[in-house]
Amino acid sequence: MQPSGAYADTLLAALPRVGAAPPDPRSEHPALVWARSGAMALTGRAEEAPRLAPAPLATCAAAALDALRALAPTTRLAHEVAGVDGAALLGERAAYFGLARRGAISPGGSSRLLRAADGWIAASLPREDDRALIPAWLGGGEGAAPDPWAGVASRVAERPAAEVVSRGRLVGLAVAEAGARAAVAPPWLRVAARGPRRAARSAPLVLDLSALWAGPLCGRLLALAGARVVKVESVGRPDGARYGPPGFYAALNADKESVALDLRTPESVGRLRSLLECADAVIESARPRALAQLGIDAEALVGEGLVWVSVTGYGRREPEGHWIGYGDDAAAASGLAAATGEPDAPLFCGDAIADPLTGLHAAVAALAHLRAGEGALLELALRDVTAHCLALGDARDGARVEPRGDGFEVVAAAARAAVEPPRAVLPAGNARPLGADTAAVFAELGIRC
Repeated sequence: MQPSGAYADTLLAALPRVGAAPPDPRSEHPALVWARSGAMALTGRAEEAPRLAPAPLATCAAAALDALRALAPTTRLAHEVAGVDGAALLGERAAYFGLARRGAISPGGSSRLLRAADGWIAASLPREDDRALIPAWLGGGEGAAPDPWAGVASRVAERPAAEVVSRGRLVGLAVAEAGARAAVAPPWLRVAARGPRRAARSAPLVLDLSALWAGPLCGRLLALAGARVVKVESVGRPDGARYGPPGFYAALNADKESVALDLRTPESVGRLRSLLECADAVIESARPRALAQLGIDAEALVGEGLVWVSVTGYGRREPEGHWIGYGDDAAAASGLAAATGEPDAPLFCGDAIADPLTGLHAAVAALAHLRAGEGALLELALRDVTAHCLALGDARDGARVEPRGDGFEVVAAAARAAVEPPRAVLPAGNARPLGADTAAVFAELGIRC
């Protein structure tokens, strides 16, 4: 199992060489890092002790932030966030939402692990629109019920897992089999296309078209690393995180300018294309067809030297490019839930943990390519990043959990660490109101409103 410093070196070695100083080596037992991350407090059943992670997930998160600091040694990221352990980013959302561990129910409550006739699945129903699709998915009329999960569970139990997942994906739901980890883990990053070099700028312009957690976290980290980040949203469907706790939205979107466009009109789509022509990098978290329907071709823009960061549930290739995935169900698809629980009782590990893991890795990949001035289509899938980390070894070896006062602690490598609650990590700041900077950004870039 790699220690934090070694994993940071591994990440940097997979990216363009830009003369980054190697991060300071850290070799603490991964179970101790996990205990302090806040994510352990969210793992396991409420009535039991919190669980150790089956892989060095917190160590990977800490190492990714170390690698990012190495790429940006003179920025706010290196100084203002110098004392921040990247592992604590895994539990940051839970700190704002007041979440706790719930076993086979995700801490956020929108995802469940359900027994099928021949295995287990993970299903996420975070929106009313998702619940309305239950009759098309499984039959019955529970979609309109205040709590449809009992009916969903009974119908899932009657059917093979593969059939349940296939039908769920067909109607547009985030559903996955919660099976064992893959024998061969996928890479954490795929470079789907490469573009020409162009001069790197000290403050590159990054357009953040993403929503929720992974993509916006990538954008905030790039802003702390010295980039100018402009968040671009649709007025008809802005980032859903705006409707949650303001502190969490600000943690992900402070330091970003806000542009709002009505993408239902050809004029606004044209303005978006003009923005893309001015940018050095783009972060987006939509399925590939969403932007293609607007006539935006990521590969063509990469061919002009743009760095395009594509964050998806399962990747851009067919058929995975059509699948919806959120942090909880995509993590279960990697094998994490099965590895966290018992052989026939999977459990959620952390809170939508695939999101912050992927956001951290995406920021490292994006910044390395921006510093090198290399255009590239960078493909990061929630499932694959988690599966990659899961393959690094069992973080439970040589560790145990013991009671400590009215809480718990982890004992490993002759050291102890209290299991800490989730906490806010990123520097405080204010997020801009929707569209507050639209006119100013367009005027500066010479784009007609």
